[in-house]
Amino acid sequence: MNPRAPLARAVCATLCLALASLGAGCPADDDAPLTDAGADAGRSDAFLELTDPLSMPAVPTVSVGSFSSATTCAECHPRYVEQWAVSNHAYAMLDPLFRALTKVRQTAYAGAQDRFCQQCHSAIGTRGGEIRPGFSYADLSPVVLEGVTCEACHKVSGMEREFDSGHVLDESGPMRGTHPEPAPSSAHESVVSPLHATSEFCGGCHDVTEASGLELERPYAEWTQSPAAASGRQCQDCHMPESVGEIASGGPRTDTVHDHTFIGVDRALTADFILDPLAATEHDRRVEALLASAATVRLATAPSAPAGSLLDVVVTVRNEVEGHNLPTGSTFLRQVWLELIATDADGTVLYETGTLDADGDLRNYWSALDPYGDEDLVSLSSSFVDSRGQPTLFPWLASEHYSSSIPPLQERSFTYFVPTAAAAAGPIHLAVRLRFRTVAPFLLRALGLDASVDRVLTHDLATAATDVALP
Repeated sequence: MNPRAPLARAVCATLCLALASLGAGCPADDDAPLTDAGADAGRSDAFLELTDPLSMPAVPTVSVGSFSSATTCAECHPRYVEQWAVSNHAYAMLDPLFRALTKVRQTAYAGAQDRFCQQCHSAIGTRGGEIRPGFSYADLSPVVLEGVTCEACHKVSGMEREFDSGHVLDESGPMRGTHPEPAPSSAHESVVSPLHATSEFCGGCHDVTEASGLELERPYAEWTQSPAAASGRQCQDCHMPESVGEIASGGPRTDTVHDHTFIGVDRALTADFILDPLAATEHDRRVEALLASAATVRLATAPSAPAGSLLDVVVTVRNEVEGHNLPTGSTFLRQVWLELIATDADGTVLYETGTLDADGDLRNYWSALDPYGDEDLVSLSSSFVDSRGQPTLFPWLASEHYSSSIPPLQERSFTYFVPTAAAAAGPIHLAVRLRFRTVAPFLLRALGLDASVDRVLTHDLATAATDVALP
Protein backbone atom coordinates (compact mmCIF):
# COMPACT_ATOMS: atom_id res chain seq x y z
CA MET A 1 0.00 0.00 0.00
CA ASN A 2 1.21 3.49 -0.79
CA PRO A 3 2.06 5.00 2.66
CA ARG A 4 0.75 8.38 1.56
CA ALA A 5 -2.65 6.96 0.56
CA PRO A 6 -4.72 7.79 3.71
CA LEU A 7 -3.78 11.47 3.53
CA ALA A 8 -4.24 11.57 -0.22
CA ARG A 9 -7.70 10.03 0.12
CA ALA A 10 -8.73 12.58 2.73
CA VAL A 11 -7.78 15.55 0.58
CA CYS A 12 -9.09 13.99 -2.61
CA ALA A 13 -12.44 13.27 -0.96
CA THR A 14 -13.16 16.99 -0.82
CA LEU A 15 -12.39 17.31 -4.51
CA CYS A 16 -14.76 14.47 -5.26
CA LEU A 17 -17.47 16.22 -3.29
CA ALA A 18 -17.07 19.32 -5.42
CA LEU A 19 -16.92 17.31 -8.65
CA ALA A 20 -20.05 15.42 -7.69
CA SER A 21 -21.97 18.68 -7.76
CA LEU A 22 -20.97 19.04 -11.40
CA GLY A 23 -21.77 15.45 -12.27
CA ALA A 24 -18.10 14.64 -12.81
CA GLY A 25 -16.33 11.51 -11.70
CA CYS A 26 -13.65 11.32 -9.01
CA PRO A 27 -9.94 10.94 -9.72
CA ALA A 28 -8.53 7.48 -9.23
CA ASP A 29 -5.94 6.44 -6.65
CA ASP A 30 -3.50 3.57 -7.02
CA ASP A 31 -4.77 1.95 -3.84
CA ALA A 32 -8.51 2.56 -3.77
CA PRO A 33 -11.17 4.07 -6.00
CA LEU A 34 -12.54 7.37 -4.75
CA THR A 35 -15.83 7.29 -6.60
CA ASP A 36 -17.77 7.05 -3.35
CA ALA A 37 -15.84 9.75 -1.48
CA GLY A 38 -18.45 12.34 -2.30
CA ALA A 39 -21.37 10.28 -1.06
CA ASP A 40 -22.67 13.09 1.12
CA ALA A 41 -22.89 15.31 -1.94
CA GLY A 42 -25.85 13.22 -3.09
CA ARG A 43 -28.06 14.88 -0.48
CA SER A 44 -30.58 17.09 -2.20
CA ASP A 45 -29.80 19.98 0.16
CA ALA A 46 -25.99 19.74 0.03
CA PHE A 47 -25.60 22.66 -2.38
CA LEU A 48 -28.43 24.87 -1.20
CA GLU A 49 -27.25 28.15 0.31
CA LEU A 50 -26.84 27.67 4.06
CA THR A 51 -28.58 30.44 6.01
CA ASP A 52 -29.85 31.20 9.50
CA PRO A 53 -32.03 34.24 10.33
CA LEU A 54 -29.82 35.23 13.26
CA SER A 55 -26.21 34.36 12.44
CA MET A 56 -26.18 33.65 8.68
CA PRO A 57 -28.94 35.84 7.24
CA ALA A 58 -29.66 35.64 3.52
CA VAL A 59 -30.27 39.40 3.57
CA PRO A 60 -27.99 41.65 5.70
CA THR A 61 -29.41 42.50 9.11
CA VAL A 62 -26.71 45.02 10.07
CA SER A 63 -24.54 47.50 8.21
CA VAL A 64 -20.79 46.84 8.29
CA GLY A 65 -20.19 50.58 8.12
CA SER A 66 -21.99 51.15 11.42
CA PHE A 67 -19.29 49.31 13.39
CA SER A 68 -16.14 51.01 14.59
CA SER A 69 -12.67 49.55 14.20
CA ALA A 70 -10.60 48.55 17.22
CA THR A 71 -8.23 51.36 16.25
CA THR A 72 -11.01 53.82 17.10
CA CYS A 73 -11.56 52.14 20.46
CA ALA A 74 -7.81 52.40 21.15
CA GLU A 75 -8.10 56.16 21.41
CA CYS A 76 -9.74 55.77 24.82
CA HIS A 77 -8.99 52.12 25.66
CA PRO A 78 -5.37 51.53 24.55
CA ARG A 79 -4.68 48.86 27.15
CA TYR A 80 -7.67 46.74 26.13
CA VAL A 81 -6.91 47.06 22.43
CA GLU A 82 -3.23 46.28 22.95
CA GLN A 83 -4.23 43.07 24.70
CA TRP A 84 -6.90 42.19 22.14
CA ALA A 85 -4.46 42.74 19.26
CA VAL A 86 -2.38 39.70 20.29
CA SER A 87 -5.41 37.55 21.07
CA ASN A 88 -6.98 34.79 19.04
CA HIS A 89 -10.07 36.98 18.73
CA ALA A 90 -7.99 39.39 16.62
CA TYR A 91 -6.47 36.41 14.79
CA ALA A 92 -9.83 34.80 14.01
CA MET A 93 -10.00 35.92 10.35
CA LEU A 94 -6.23 35.91 9.75
CA ASP A 95 -5.36 32.36 10.77
CA PRO A 96 -4.00 30.54 7.68
CA LEU A 97 -5.33 27.20 8.95
CA PHE A 98 -8.82 28.63 9.29
CA ARG A 99 -8.60 30.21 5.86
CA ALA A 100 -7.35 26.98 4.29
CA LEU A 101 -10.16 24.95 5.84
CA THR A 102 -12.64 27.60 4.68
CA LYS A 103 -11.28 27.25 1.15
CA VAL A 104 -11.67 23.47 1.20
CA ARG A 105 -15.26 23.78 2.38
CA GLN A 106 -15.88 26.54 -0.15
CA THR A 107 -14.66 24.25 -2.93
CA ALA A 108 -16.59 21.27 -1.62
CA TYR A 109 -19.95 23.05 -1.61
CA ALA A 110 -19.41 25.62 -4.35
CA GLY A 111 -19.71 28.41 -1.78
CA ALA A 112 -23.12 27.33 -0.49
CA GLN A 113 -21.83 26.90 3.08
CA ASP A 114 -19.42 29.84 3.16
CA ARG A 115 -21.17 31.54 6.07
CA PHE A 116 -21.05 28.62 8.49
CA CYS A 117 -17.61 29.06 10.07
CA GLN A 118 -17.60 32.81 9.52
CA GLN A 119 -20.75 33.27 11.63
CA CYS A 120 -18.52 33.22 14.71
CA HIS A 121 -15.19 34.35 13.26
CA SER A 122 -16.75 37.54 11.93
CA ALA A 123 -20.34 38.10 12.99
CA ILE A 124 -20.15 41.63 11.59
CA GLY A 125 -19.12 40.42 8.13
CA THR A 126 -21.59 37.55 8.05
CA ARG A 127 -24.60 39.56 9.22
CA GLY A 128 -23.48 42.62 7.25
CA GLY A 129 -23.57 40.80 3.92
CA GLU A 130 -19.88 40.89 3.00
CA ILE A 131 -19.47 37.19 3.66
CA ARG A 132 -21.63 35.49 1.08
CA PRO A 133 -21.28 32.50 -1.24
CA GLY A 134 -18.00 32.71 -3.09
CA PHE A 135 -16.55 35.54 -0.97
CA SER A 136 -12.84 36.33 -1.00
CA TYR A 137 -10.87 37.46 2.06
CA ALA A 138 -9.17 40.04 -0.16
CA ASP A 139 -12.49 41.83 -0.68
CA LEU A 140 -13.50 42.14 2.98
CA SER A 141 -13.60 45.44 4.89
CA PRO A 142 -10.91 46.05 7.52
CA VAL A 143 -13.41 45.83 10.40
CA VAL A 144 -14.64 42.48 9.07
CA LEU A 145 -11.07 41.20 8.94
CA GLU A 146 -10.68 42.25 12.58
CA GLY A 147 -12.70 39.13 13.36
CA VAL A 148 -13.99 39.11 16.91
CA THR A 149 -13.38 42.81 17.32
CA CYS A 150 -14.46 45.11 20.16
CA GLU A 151 -18.00 45.87 19.00
CA ALA A 152 -18.62 42.26 17.96
CA CYS A 153 -18.82 41.56 21.70
CA HIS A 154 -19.70 44.87 23.29
CA LYS A 155 -22.71 45.48 21.07
CA VAL A 156 -24.30 42.15 21.95
CA SER A 157 -27.66 42.79 23.62
CA GLY A 158 -28.79 39.23 24.29
CA MET A 159 -28.62 35.53 23.42
CA GLU A 160 -30.97 33.36 21.39
CA ARG A 161 -28.90 30.17 21.79
CA GLU A 162 -25.64 29.09 23.41
CA PHE A 163 -23.90 27.91 20.23
CA ASP A 164 -23.18 28.90 16.61
CA SER A 165 -23.06 32.64 17.37
CA GLY A 166 -26.32 32.83 19.18
CA HIS A 167 -25.65 36.46 20.10
CA VAL A 168 -28.10 39.23 19.27
CA LEU A 169 -26.05 42.02 17.71
CA ASP A 170 -27.40 45.53 18.29
CA GLU A 171 -25.52 47.83 15.90
CA SER A 172 -27.18 51.04 17.05
CA GLY A 173 -27.24 50.25 20.75
CA PRO A 174 -24.92 51.27 23.57
CA MET A 175 -21.63 49.65 24.44
CA ARG A 176 -22.25 46.90 26.98
CA GLY A 177 -19.84 45.63 29.61
CA THR A 178 -19.59 44.30 33.13
CA HIS A 179 -18.82 47.42 35.12
CA PRO A 180 -21.82 48.05 37.39
CA GLU A 181 -21.56 51.84 37.09
CA PRO A 182 -19.98 52.81 33.76
CA ALA A 183 -18.69 56.36 33.65
CA PRO A 184 -20.36 58.78 31.23
CA SER A 185 -18.53 59.21 27.95
CA SER A 186 -18.90 61.53 24.99
CA ALA A 187 -17.74 58.70 22.68
CA HIS A 188 -20.67 56.37 23.27
CA GLU A 189 -23.40 55.38 25.67
CA SER A 190 -22.42 52.64 28.12
CA VAL A 191 -24.65 50.27 30.07
CA VAL A 192 -24.01 47.35 32.38
CA SER A 193 -24.64 43.89 30.97
CA PRO A 194 -24.69 40.95 33.41
CA LEU A 195 -24.67 38.63 30.38
CA HIS A 196 -21.10 39.61 29.52
CA ALA A 197 -19.86 38.18 32.82
CA THR A 198 -21.32 34.72 32.18
CA SER A 199 -20.03 31.56 30.55
CA GLU A 200 -23.23 31.56 28.49
CA PHE A 201 -21.89 34.57 26.63
CA CYS A 202 -18.76 32.64 25.64
CA GLY A 203 -20.81 29.62 24.61
CA GLY A 204 -22.50 31.64 21.89
CA CYS A 205 -19.39 31.21 19.73
CA HIS A 206 -17.27 28.56 21.40
CA ASP A 207 -19.88 25.81 21.24
CA VAL A 208 -20.29 24.73 17.62
CA THR A 209 -22.85 22.43 16.06
CA GLU A 210 -22.27 21.45 12.43
CA ALA A 211 -24.93 22.17 9.81
CA SER A 212 -25.75 18.46 9.92
CA GLY A 213 -26.52 18.68 13.65
CA LEU A 214 -23.28 16.98 14.70
CA GLU A 215 -21.76 18.54 17.83
CA LEU A 216 -18.22 19.73 17.08
CA GLU A 217 -17.10 21.91 19.99
CA ARG A 218 -18.75 22.07 23.40
CA PRO A 219 -16.66 23.79 26.12
CA TYR A 220 -19.72 25.68 27.37
CA ALA A 221 -21.82 22.51 27.51
CA GLU A 222 -18.96 20.85 29.42
CA TRP A 223 -18.81 23.81 31.79
CA THR A 224 -22.52 23.52 32.63
CA GLN A 225 -21.84 20.08 34.12
CA SER A 226 -18.54 21.01 35.74
CA PRO A 227 -17.39 21.68 39.32
CA ALA A 228 -16.59 25.23 38.19
CA ALA A 229 -20.23 25.84 37.28
CA ALA A 230 -21.36 24.33 40.57
CA SER A 231 -19.14 26.78 42.47
CA GLY A 232 -20.10 29.78 40.33
CA ARG A 233 -16.79 30.13 38.49
CA GLN A 234 -17.16 31.41 34.93
CA CYS A 235 -15.00 31.07 31.82
CA GLN A 236 -13.83 34.65 32.34
CA ASP A 237 -12.29 33.80 35.71
CA CYS A 238 -9.49 31.86 33.98
CA HIS A 239 -9.42 33.37 30.51
CA MET A 240 -10.00 37.04 31.44
CA PRO A 241 -8.29 37.39 34.83
CA GLU A 242 -8.86 40.57 36.80
CA SER A 243 -6.36 43.27 37.70
CA VAL A 244 -6.47 46.91 38.73
CA GLY A 245 -6.21 49.58 36.07
CA GLU A 246 -7.96 52.25 34.05
CA ILE A 247 -11.01 51.32 32.02
CA ALA A 248 -10.38 54.38 29.85
CA SER A 249 -7.29 56.54 29.54
CA GLY A 250 -7.53 59.52 31.82
CA GLY A 251 -10.78 58.19 33.20
CA PRO A 252 -12.17 59.35 36.50
CA ARG A 253 -11.05 56.29 38.43
CA THR A 254 -8.85 53.22 38.62
CA ASP A 255 -10.90 50.10 38.86
CA THR A 256 -11.08 46.35 38.32
CA VAL A 257 -10.31 45.53 34.70
CA HIS A 258 -10.33 42.24 32.80
CA ASP A 259 -7.53 40.94 30.59
CA HIS A 260 -8.54 41.06 26.93
CA THR A 261 -5.79 38.73 25.71
CA PHE A 262 -8.32 35.91 26.26
CA ILE A 263 -5.41 33.60 26.92
CA GLY A 264 -5.91 30.04 25.69
CA VAL A 265 -3.71 27.33 24.20
CA ASP A 266 -3.26 28.53 20.62
CA ARG A 267 -0.16 30.03 19.09
CA ALA A 268 -0.35 31.97 15.83
CA LEU A 269 0.87 30.00 12.84
CA THR A 270 2.28 33.19 11.33
CA ALA A 271 5.33 34.58 13.09
CA ASP A 272 4.45 38.15 12.13
CA PHE A 273 1.08 38.17 13.90
CA ILE A 274 2.73 39.40 17.10
CA LEU A 275 5.52 41.65 15.87
CA ASP A 276 6.95 42.63 19.25
CA PRO A 277 9.40 39.86 20.29
CA LEU A 278 8.80 40.55 23.97
CA ALA A 279 5.03 40.31 23.51
CA ALA A 280 5.42 37.06 21.56
CA THR A 281 7.61 35.58 24.30
CA GLU A 282 5.15 36.68 26.97
CA HIS A 283 2.26 35.12 25.05
CA ASP A 284 4.11 31.78 24.84
CA ARG A 285 4.93 31.98 28.55
CA ARG A 286 1.29 32.50 29.47
CA VAL A 287 0.16 29.60 27.30
CA GLU A 288 2.76 27.37 28.95
CA ALA A 289 1.65 28.52 32.41
CA LEU A 290 -1.99 27.76 31.59
CA LEU A 291 -1.12 24.28 30.34
CA ALA A 292 1.19 23.53 33.27
CA SER A 293 -1.76 23.09 35.61
CA ALA A 294 -4.02 21.23 33.18
CA ALA A 295 -3.22 17.63 34.05
CA THR A 296 -1.27 15.16 36.16
CA VAL A 297 -0.17 11.61 35.43
CA ARG A 298 0.59 8.65 37.68
CA LEU A 299 2.58 5.59 36.70
CA ALA A 300 2.08 2.31 38.54
CA THR A 301 3.80 -1.05 38.09
CA ALA A 302 5.50 -3.80 40.06
CA PRO A 303 8.79 -2.82 41.77
CA SER A 304 10.51 -5.81 40.16
CA ALA A 305 9.86 -8.28 37.38
CA PRO A 306 11.25 -11.66 36.33
CA ALA A 307 13.54 -11.43 33.33
CA GLY A 308 11.70 -11.99 30.10
CA SER A 309 8.24 -11.29 31.55
CA LEU A 310 5.58 -8.88 30.36
CA LEU A 311 5.43 -5.92 32.69
CA ASP A 312 1.98 -4.54 33.49
CA VAL A 313 2.16 -0.75 33.50
CA VAL A 314 -0.83 1.41 34.43
CA VAL A 315 -0.81 5.11 33.54
CA THR A 316 -3.52 7.30 35.04
CA VAL A 317 -4.30 10.70 33.59
CA ARG A 318 -6.23 13.23 35.68
CA ASN A 319 -7.81 16.35 34.24
CA GLU A 320 -6.98 19.08 36.76
CA VAL A 321 -9.12 21.69 34.99
CA GLU A 322 -12.35 22.28 36.87
CA GLY A 323 -14.24 24.03 34.07
CA HIS A 324 -14.09 21.81 30.99
CA ASN A 325 -12.81 18.58 29.49
CA LEU A 326 -9.22 17.75 28.64
CA PRO A 327 -8.89 18.59 25.78
CA THR A 328 -11.71 20.93 24.90
CA GLY A 329 -12.74 23.18 22.02
CA SER A 330 -11.54 22.03 18.60
CA THR A 331 -10.59 18.57 19.89
CA PHE A 332 -10.56 17.21 16.34
CA LEU A 333 -7.62 19.53 15.63
CA ARG A 334 -5.92 19.24 19.02
CA GLN A 335 -3.59 16.36 19.76
CA VAL A 336 -3.27 15.10 23.34
CA TRP A 337 -1.55 11.76 23.76
CA LEU A 338 0.54 9.57 26.04
CA GLU A 339 4.15 8.72 25.28
CA LEU A 340 5.58 5.76 27.18
CA ILE A 341 9.17 4.58 26.69
CA ALA A 342 10.85 1.67 28.45
CA THR A 343 14.65 1.31 28.37
CA ASP A 344 17.11 -1.03 30.04
CA ALA A 345 20.18 0.07 32.00
CA ASP A 346 22.19 0.31 28.77
CA GLY A 347 19.65 2.66 27.19
CA THR A 348 18.24 0.06 24.79
CA VAL A 349 14.62 0.82 23.97
CA LEU A 350 12.46 -2.14 24.97
CA TYR A 351 9.08 -0.57 24.22
CA GLU A 352 7.71 2.71 22.96
CA THR A 353 4.32 4.18 22.18
CA GLY A 354 3.32 7.76 21.49
CA THR A 355 6.57 8.51 19.70
CA LEU A 356 6.57 10.35 16.37
CA ASP A 357 7.47 9.33 12.86
CA ALA A 358 10.15 11.11 10.83
CA ASP A 359 7.57 13.69 9.72
CA GLY A 360 6.80 14.55 13.34
CA ASP A 361 3.39 12.86 13.20
CA LEU A 362 1.80 10.32 15.48
CA ARG A 363 1.95 6.83 13.98
CA ASN A 364 -1.81 6.55 13.55
CA TYR A 365 -4.10 6.37 10.51
CA TRP A 366 -2.94 9.75 9.24
CA SER A 367 0.78 9.03 9.33
CA ALA A 368 2.17 9.11 5.80
CA LEU A 369 5.21 7.07 6.82
CA ASP A 370 3.87 4.55 9.34
CA PRO A 371 0.04 4.40 9.25
CA TYR A 372 -1.36 2.43 12.18
CA GLY A 373 2.22 1.72 13.24
CA ASP A 374 1.52 2.39 16.91
CA GLU A 375 -1.03 -0.18 18.02
CA ASP A 376 -0.97 0.96 21.66
CA LEU A 377 -1.33 4.70 20.99
CA VAL A 378 -3.51 6.45 23.58
CA SER A 379 -5.05 9.69 22.35
CA LEU A 380 -7.43 11.95 24.25
CA SER A 381 -8.42 13.88 21.15
CA SER A 382 -11.50 13.35 18.99
CA SER A 383 -11.99 12.02 15.49
CA PHE A 384 -14.56 11.95 12.70
CA VAL A 385 -15.88 9.14 10.56
CA ASP A 386 -18.01 9.58 7.46
CA SER A 387 -21.21 7.81 6.46
CA ARG A 388 -19.20 4.77 5.38
CA GLY A 389 -17.42 4.52 8.72
CA GLN A 390 -14.14 5.79 7.28
CA PRO A 391 -11.95 8.38 9.04
CA THR A 392 -12.28 11.89 7.67
CA LEU A 393 -10.49 15.13 8.47
CA PHE A 394 -13.38 17.42 7.76
CA PRO A 395 -16.42 17.96 10.02
CA TRP A 396 -18.76 18.72 7.12
CA LEU A 397 -18.12 15.19 5.79
CA ALA A 398 -18.56 13.54 9.20
CA SER A 399 -21.46 11.40 10.31
CA GLU A 400 -20.10 10.66 13.78
CA HIS A 401 -17.75 12.42 16.18
CA TYR A 402 -15.87 10.27 18.67
CA SER A 403 -14.31 11.97 21.68
CA SER A 404 -11.84 10.53 24.19
CA SER A 405 -11.57 13.65 26.36
CA ILE A 406 -11.61 13.46 30.15
CA PRO A 407 -14.27 15.45 32.08
CA PRO A 408 -13.26 18.07 34.67
CA LEU A 409 -11.41 16.78 37.75
CA GLN A 410 -11.83 13.19 36.61
CA GLU A 411 -9.24 10.60 35.66
CA ARG A 412 -8.79 7.66 33.34
CA SER A 413 -6.34 4.76 33.50
CA PHE A 414 -4.62 2.91 30.66
CA THR A 415 -2.79 -0.41 30.88
CA TYR A 416 0.29 -1.27 28.83
CA PHE A 417 2.12 -4.59 28.56
CA VAL A 418 5.83 -3.92 28.31
CA PRO A 419 8.14 -6.73 27.15
CA THR A 420 11.38 -7.20 29.06
CA ALA A 421 12.99 -10.09 27.14
CA ALA A 422 15.41 -7.82 25.30
CA ALA A 423 16.73 -6.19 28.49
CA ALA A 424 20.49 -6.76 28.84
CA ALA A 425 20.63 -5.34 32.34
CA GLY A 426 18.33 -3.85 34.93
CA PRO A 427 16.75 -1.79 36.16
CA ILE A 428 14.15 -1.05 33.49
CA HIS A 429 13.39 2.65 33.32
CA LEU A 430 9.82 3.70 32.49
CA ALA A 431 9.09 7.29 31.47
CA VAL A 432 5.68 8.66 30.53
CA ARG A 433 4.70 12.06 29.17
CA LEU A 434 1.26 13.51 28.49
CA ARG A 435 1.86 15.61 25.40
CA PHE A 436 -0.17 18.33 23.70
CA ARG A 437 -0.11 20.37 20.51
CA THR A 438 -2.76 22.49 18.88
CA VAL A 439 -2.67 20.92 15.43
CA ALA A 440 -1.05 17.96 13.69
CA PRO A 441 1.77 18.58 11.18
CA PHE A 442 0.16 16.24 8.64
CA LEU A 443 -2.94 18.45 8.46
CA LEU A 444 -0.88 21.57 7.84
CA ARG A 445 1.04 19.84 5.08
CA ALA A 446 -2.17 18.50 3.54
CA LEU A 447 -3.48 22.04 3.33
CA GLY A 448 -0.29 23.44 1.83
CA LEU A 449 0.83 25.10 5.06
CA ASP A 450 4.22 23.40 5.33
CA ALA A 451 5.85 26.66 6.42
CA SER A 452 3.65 26.74 9.52
CA VAL A 453 4.67 23.32 10.85
CA ASP A 454 7.61 24.72 12.84
CA ARG A 455 5.30 27.23 14.53
CA VAL A 456 3.46 24.44 16.35
CA LEU A 457 4.89 23.81 19.81
CA THR A 458 4.59 20.49 21.60
CA HIS A 459 3.98 20.84 25.33
CA ASP A 460 4.48 18.22 28.02
CA LEU A 461 1.47 18.64 30.29
CA ALA A 462 2.67 16.12 32.86
CA THR A 463 5.42 13.53 33.32
CA ALA A 464 6.19 10.54 35.54
CA ALA A 465 8.94 7.95 35.75
CA THR A 466 9.95 4.88 37.73
CA ASP A 467 12.46 2.03 37.72
CA VAL A 468 11.69 -1.69 37.78
CA ALA A 469 14.34 -4.03 39.13
CA LEU A 470 15.30 -7.22 37.33
CA PRO A 471 16.39 -10.07 39.65
